[in-house]
Amino acid sequence: METKDIQKLIDFIAQSGLDEVNIETSELKLAIKRYSNVAPVAVQQAPAPVAQAPVAAPAPAAVAPAAQPATPAAQPAASNLITIKSPMIGTFYRSAGPDKASFVEVGDEIAPGKVVCIIEAMKLFNEIESEISGKIVKVLVENATPVEFDQPLFLVEP
Repeated sequence: METKDIQKLIDFIAQSGLDEVNIETSELKLAIKRYSNVAPVAVQQAPAPVAQAPVAAPAPAAVAPAAQPATPAAQPAASNLITIKSPMIGTFYRSAGPDKASFVEVGDEIAPGKVVCIIEAMKLFNEIESEISGKIVKVLVENATPVEFDQPLFLVEP
């Protein structure tokens, strides 16, 4: 695990509200504990194994889809649209499984409490619920792609 990966993990934990996380692999022991507003980190390297499995490269950053021209009648003015943003870092999924229907499609009406997507973070699947009412105007993220904290996911017309 590289320093930048550890920093991303610390940032994720700081946003999540968890007070303690322990991770142990054959290469690394990592214990993160939060005391009040300070998050001290203890990292201990394990002895290097004789034969080491290749380490997967980190996933590439999410690329925003290219803007597509829309006719004035097809899309309302951008000034009145509300953005649903990602509450965490993880992988964005539009449905509960590959063979399942998407939680929401463009044109669907949503209300507070309606699940709009799932974000997988650290092998946990978190259902993201809408906090607003309105109609989905645009999905801003491709299915099964990484998302950052506070990244726009959907545009909603109230």
